[in-house]
Amino acid sequence: MIAVTGATGHLGRLVIDELLKTTQANIIIAAVRTPAKATGLADRGVQVREADYSRPETLAKACDGASRLLLISGTEVGKREAQHKAVIDAAKAAGVTFIAYTSLLHCDTSPLALAEEHLATEQYLVASGVSYSLLRNGWYFENQTATISMALQKGAFIGASGEGRIAAASRSDYAAAAATVLTSNGYENSVLELAGDEPYARAELAKEVSEQTGEVVGYHNLSEAEYEKILSGFVPAVFAHLIADAEVHAAQGWLDDNSHTLSRLLGRPTTSLGEAVQSALRTPPAAH
Repeated sequence: MIAVTGATGHLGRLVIDELLKTTQANIIIAAVRTPAKATGLADRGVQVREADYSRPETLAKACDGASRLLLISGTEVGKREAQHKAVIDAAKAAGVTFIAYTSLLHCDTSPLALAEEHLATEQYLVASGVSYSLLRNGWYFENQTATISMALQKGAFIGASGEGRIAAASRSDYAAAAATVLTSNGYENSVLELAGDEPYARAELAKEVSEQTGEVVGYHNLSEAEYEKILSGFVPAVFAHLIADAEVHAAQGWLDDNSHTLSRLLGRPTTSLGEAVQSALRTPPAAH
């Protein structure tokens, strides 16, 4: 059986959708914090089990009978290292033989503050003795296309990435990659740097939105401190800091990648900037 943690989240649901294309529903485990929110998955024949990262006693039961597991990184910054270690321990004890983990692009060398908990998790997983695949996901288009409506209202995107190029891909791209790794042989003890085929700068995102909407949208580059201050009015301070930090390092090229590993894994090109903007304008997504 294949277990997916965080299966009711934005990425987790898409992974389940991808798995259902090739895998019988009854051998898929949706491990979720709140099973009541996963009735739609249960209706499709997927096994729904409680798995709360903060309650280790739920994790062993969630992994029972599974041989392969996708550990989707948690959202509670500052607690994630301990939470991820608890999942790895429970999975190993339950007999899981392969764990794929959604990490961060170039995690082992990245200066992003986001990398710290990811790297600690990677190191713990590698040392666990369980076969693994480190899915080092790059930036998600949805992180930026979620702000299109505000940019249209204000006439500009804001950020701190300057002319830095970002090799983003869509959640659906990363979900399809995870499903492929979970259902294929040959990815044991692998490190996969996953990113979009066509890196872009934020000004190019603004230009694409302008062309598709007919509205004039620009890009205003701010200092890290200015951007963090503005973000703190919309998101918790810890996230404002992490986002601003990522932007500054994007300006230095840390969210860029030219390996094309993701498209090779998918067997197709990754989602383009134009496609991502078109999708967002059709159905505005939530941020990652």
